[in-house]
Amino acid sequence: MGMSAEDKRTVSPRDEEWPEAEKAEKLARGAALKWASGVFYRPEKLEGLGQYRSRETQRNSSIQSRLKSTIQSYLEGVSAGLEQLRSAAQEVQSVCQDLGAARWALLDSADRFQGLQQMRALMAEHVQLASVVQVLPQLFSVHEVFSHTLQLLSGQQLLEAHAELMMMEHLRDDILSQLHLRGLSSAQATVLSYFGGLQELNESLAKQLWDIVGSSLRLVREDPVLFVTAETITGAHFHGAHMDTEGSGLARHLAALQKDIVSELRVVKDLMVQCVPAHYNILSVCTVTYHQALISHLQDILREDLDKQALFLLLEWALRVYHSPEMMGHPDLLPEVDVSALGPLMSPELVDQTERKYVVKVKASVLEWMQRTLEVEFKEWFREEEPETDHQGFFQSALPVIVMQMLNENIRVASLITDSLQQKVYNMALEELEAFLGRLREALVQCGKEHQKDRTIPKYYVSYLLAMLNNNLALSSSVSFLHPDTAHREVPMSLRAALDRMQKKACQLLLEELLLDLQPLCLQLPSRKWLSGSQLISSMCEVIDKYAKDFSRVRKPVFMLLLTESELLVTSQYLRALMQKKMVCKSEEERGQLCDRLLQDATQLRELFCGLGLDQSQQSLEAVFALRELICLKDPALLSLEVLGFITKYPDVSDEHISTLLDLRGDVSKEVRHMVLEMMAQHPQVLPERYRPIFSTILVPAPELPFCLRKGKCA
Repeated sequence: MGMSAEDKRTVSPRDEEWPEAEKAEKLARGAALKWASGVFYRPEKLEGLGQYRSRETQRNSSIQSRLKSTIQSYLEGVSAGLEQLRSAAQEVQSVCQDLGAARWALLDSADRFQGLQQMRALMAEHVQLASVVQVLPQLFSVHEVFSHTLQLLSGQQLLEAHAELMMMEHLRDDILSQLHLRGLSSAQATVLSYFGGLQELNESLAKQLWDIVGSSLRLVREDPVLFVTAETITGAHFHGAHMDTEGSGLARHLAALQKDIVSELRVVKDLMVQCVPAHYNILSVCTVTYHQALISHLQDILREDLDKQALFLLLEWALRVYHSPEMMGHPDLLPEVDVSALGPLMSPELVDQTERKYVVKVKASVLEWMQRTLEVEFKEWFREEEPETDHQGFFQSALPVIVMQMLNENIRVASLITDSLQQKVYNMALEELEAFLGRLREALVQCGKEHQKDRTIPKYYVSYLLAMLNNNLALSSSVSFLHPDTAHREVPMSLRAALDRMQKKACQLLLEELLLDLQPLCLQLPSRKWLSGSQLISSMCEVIDKYAKDFSRVRKPVFMLLLTESELLVTSQYLRALMQKKMVCKSEEERGQLCDRLLQDATQLRELFCGLGLDQSQQSLEAVFALRELICLKDPALLSLEVLGFITKYPDVSDEHISTLLDLRGDVSKEVRHMVLEMMAQHPQVLPERYRPIFSTILVPAPELPFCLRKGKCA
């Protein structure tokens, strides 16, 4: 079925406005044609064309009917909605008109509201005045009530007096509260002044109550019936006059507290319990009351500047005595008084704070004592007699015994309180001992300076230095036993270093003294007289032997140290003398004499120190024997090899040292010298870890400059 020509020509305005509808209609017609061509493609099918047309007509009619019904319903809804919008717009317009009218009405009434504000202020003032009028009779009667309360107190009518005082306090507090709420804080001072008599009456009432409390236990002993009228026993011992907080005064006070509290708790347990109802639990109340009062009382005492004895007494009393069978754990109070239920009198923080205060006081005392000990020791060094000796003949003084006894005693006393106090005092003791060693070392230095000015002062300078070394050993061996607990006996490195510095300083002063006696002899080396065989080395041996005998008065560890250092000092001084460029061998014969003299001197010195107890392997005199080989070498051309062995054994030897030794030989050419020094430059040496320097301390004199005439050529 196709479209007629008329249909094709006629296009409605709706089709022009809605191209999508036209497209949909064309698609529908195309689909219909396709369907029809499929159904009626055979002639026999055309017979049912009328039936199809009738059915489709009915179907179209049904669809159009439903469409019309839907559109009609939609249009009716739109119409109702438009009507509602129209009505709402009218109502909004009416509300706007009403609001405008109300606004103008409010503007017309603004002046009238100002009058209402004044009325509100008058109303508030009226309320305040009404409140004042209500309390005026009570206010006018305040001073009358004060007088009546005073009469009640005079007549021992304490409960009635207490009630009237409470009433006055409530009245005062209500007035102050009202003033605060109404922002009239400035008037509070006037009110407080008006009620000022309350404080005096309260104090009078409190005094009479304390008097009753103080006599309550006496009343129980004399007549228990009278005690039924009492209320409490708080503070009977803690509101007295200012007590003596010195050690002895505080000790008496604490002893009195201990005695009185135990005695009175016995009375409460044996007598007072029978005078009051059981549910009062009067013994427990009294025990807790005393406990809380003591806590506050101890805190008040600790606010004072207490000495170390007072601080110790408080710590001992609070931590040891209070819970012991001597006081709250007394057999007469058990089992009714439960000691385990009572907490500590001092909190851990307060205990730590008090312990630190105690340590500060003990530190000041220790410092003062040590300073006096040092002053006495320093004076003894200048006495006209030798220091005392122990049973083995070693020099010593009382210094280490005094110092260690003082430190030990303070640590022992602290251990009676707590482990923490013991540790605090122990740490303080080590710090003070370290500081004391520093001051002692400074005193030795000062004594050494005095001795340099006049070697006869002190007379027994060496002996007292040896005594100081023995004292230092005694302190070093005793310090590890200061702490009672073996697990805490580690000595700090700083204290060990202080002990070591003290020992080194005393040894240094002794060696300087030895050097002063050796120098005049060393100045005679080398010389032609020395070569020909003098008693120079024998004299040196006598000096060394004399000092060694003195050194034997010090204990073995330090004696061996002094002996070793003395041997090194002698060796270095001997080598230094050889290198002062005082002599040059003029012939092979003279070199031979020098070699013989070096051998004799070194052997004599070595035998001396071996005889004194210093093993040959520990001696540095081997350097003299090695140096002798350089001098005795026949062929100077072999010096490079010999010097190489020498610097390998003694790596601290320098070019200047070798050059000086070559000068001493007197037969070394410039070429050989250059070759030796070149060899040394090619073989730089590194000092081993435990090498004891010998040559590095020996300075070689600078070479002399040639003498020049003014305006002339150098000679």
